[in-house]
Amino acid sequence: MADAFGVFSGPAFLLGDDVNTDLNCSGKYLPGKDLDFIAAQAFEAVSPGFAKRFRSGGIIVAGKDFGINSSREQAVHILRRMGVAAIVAPSFGRQFFRNAINNGLPVLECAVAGIAEGEQVEIDINARRLHLPAQQLSRQLASVPREICAILGEGGLMPFLQKYPDWKLPA
Repeated sequence: MADAFGVFSGPAFLLGDDVNTDLNCSGKYLPGKDLDFIAAQAFEAVSPGFAKRFRSGGIIVAGKDFGINSSREQAVHILRRMGVAAIVAPSFGRQFFRNAINNGLPVLECAVAGIAEGEQVEIDINARRLHLPAQQLSRQLASVPREICAILGEGGLMPFLQKYPDWKLPA
């Protein structure tokens, strides 16, 4: 398993607390609309124009309980389609968290107060560090188990299992 995965840099795009999966992947669009159409509407109810402002490679910085609500895996597909590099929040809905890992989207727990919209964010998962160069400030990320880093590094659970078909959880 590779351990080199885990360094990201990009502008912050802010969202608040309790942003549920229906706000980026509304059930009113499923089925029948393609992912590009749905991505263009993402988060409109909580941050008008968010999808238009967002740039591929950006990092979503959200409040507590990001991704609460349902187990809708399409919510992660929409974020991937938008080009989200990672999401940082104090906490995540557990089903969303697992769907994100399964689909290769880094979701990292960290204090986010004081991070500004558009501010450059540097993340090093292995060093457990989020750095804000403009503020000369670093924060500690919650630990990410080596196995989850390996899954993320391969682009998600299915690519990981295809590459390592005999892999087993350590005893």
